[in-house]
Amino acid sequence: MAVSKKEVIRLLEKIALYMELKGENSFKTSAFRKAAQSLEIDNRSLSEIDDIRLLPGIGKATGDIIEEYLKTGKSPELEALKAEVPSGLIPLLEVEGLGGKKLARLYQELGVTDQTSLLEAAGSGQIEALKGFGKKSVEKMVEGVKALGTRPDRYPFPKVFPVAEEIETFLETIPEIKRFHRAGSMRRMRETLKDLDYVLETTEPDQVKQALLSHSKITEVIGAGETKVSVQLSIGITISVDFRLVTPESYATTLHHFTGSKEHNIKMRQLAKKREQKISEYGVEEENGDVHHFQTETEFFRFFDLPFIPPEVRVDGTEVERITEETRFLSLEDIRGDLHMHTTWSDGAYSIEEMIQANIQKGYDYMVITDHGKFLHVANGLNEERLQKQQAEIRRIAEKYPEIDVYSGVEMDILTDGTLDFSDETLEQLDFVIASIHSGFNQSEQEIMARLKTAAENPHVRLIAHPTGRVIGRREPYAVNVSELIRLASETGTALELNANPERLDLKAEHLEMATKAGVKIAINTDAHDTRHLDFMALGVRAGIKGWLTKTDVLNTLSKEAFRQFIEKKK
Repeated sequence: MAVSKKEVIRLLEKIALYMELKGENSFKTSAFRKAAQSLEIDNRSLSEIDDIRLLPGIGKATGDIIEEYLKTGKSPELEALKAEVPSGLIPLLEVEGLGGKKLARLYQELGVTDQTSLLEAAGSGQIEALKGFGKKSVEKMVEGVKALGTRPDRYPFPKVFPVAEEIETFLETIPEIKRFHRAGSMRRMRETLKDLDYVLETTEPDQVKQALLSHSKITEVIGAGETKVSVQLSIGITISVDFRLVTPESYATTLHHFTGSKEHNIKMRQLAKKREQKISEYGVEEENGDVHHFQTETEFFRFFDLPFIPPEVRVDGTEVERITEETRFLSLEDIRGDLHMHTTWSDGAYSIEEMIQANIQKGYDYMVITDHGKFLHVANGLNEERLQKQQAEIRRIAEKYPEIDVYSGVEMDILTDGTLDFSDETLEQLDFVIASIHSGFNQSEQEIMARLKTAAENPHVRLIAHPTGRVIGRREPYAVNVSELIRLASETGTALELNANPERLDLKAEHLEMATKAGVKIAINTDAHDTRHLDFMALGVRAGIKGWLTKTDVLNTLSKEAFRQFIEKKK
């Protein structure tokens, strides 16, 4: 895929960072940051910019670097800088409070090049002696540095998700594998993961085993038997992966067995025992030794007079009794539009038109463009004037695409003082208003709930986005009383979002169930900042299934006409 504007911005910022670490002239470093900022605030995508050198802040040298990157996807300038800066410095940037400027000083003034040398400099009192480094900040820094590189017992889902995708791309290249599937906690959409499991169907296990062992990112071979290959891979993170090689007749039952959960499998074995049968990974065995095999898990469940139980709800065994023939889980095909996305008008990578085209490719009937409001300066948020201009631009471009209804909206901040980013006069001009919290995460529950109450009660706010504010593995939810939020949403007719970004997956499954029981509509949105992010919808649907969502629970399953009526109807 072509390089996006966001990727160019990241390149320029990375060059500036390496220059800073190296100790380059501050004017040169600043030039690259200004070029990145110039691109960020321009409303156009790369394909709409005729000559990038004509943008303010981008000169010939910077323009040449960008052009080279656009053509090749590589930057010799960045590679040269990487060769000159000690690689051990880069992981240190992950330490809270240790940015490029501070790290550059430690490198240039004290010779810090990695974790070990930093700890030595801190232990000898050298860092504390530098201007701008107090005792407490050094203690916190040392704590953060010591935590670097320690492998956690479990990784957050968003860390493992891209690893799984890379593994699956590799598995697709092995012709002897007839079918494969994720298993284990990844398939069940657990929020934290210890390792990865795959079930591979093959009639040529030796060839598959050799192909698996050829993976370039294996750091350790844990075991390589006839039916199981266990390795440790380093793909951004270091994680163990089990590949189980099975015959076609055992594929479905092996997949079921190694998907789990343990409690689900116990419940299924209890069902079999009542029928004097025995479930194993190889099939279902009768008392006389006959073994039943199945082509699919659907056939396996049907054998026990059960509808297919999605892996996302195979949690504690109760799902076996809870599910009925009438249970209708949400499916990806039910989704008719995406209601939360960003363009180059704020911090998105693609233009309005490119986002429209990408949504059409998804087969959607409608979409809402919701760039950030003015509070988020860092995201190039829209003020009232730019918001008005964008509305006109959306209407102009939308006329070219009658096959999809394109609505103009905004993702507006709920400010820390409990007010909203825009007046009612501004909001009433928009088709769809999203309200969200991006600041003041440490406020009390009383303060957070007062802010959410203001948003829910506003007649123009149709949706509260990523309602608990969590970022899986990186940021805990703010002090939100979810039961109270659901009550507010129910009373005011405000929808709540299931944000499909793998970093968020917010709301959680138990919150989704609480919301739907209260009659609150859920909108599953990707919060896309790139056309590729629209693919997150599949994850969002799976997260919705985990919360037992049906089509009727979800706002963006409405038909084109029904959604238009929803848009036109004020709260």
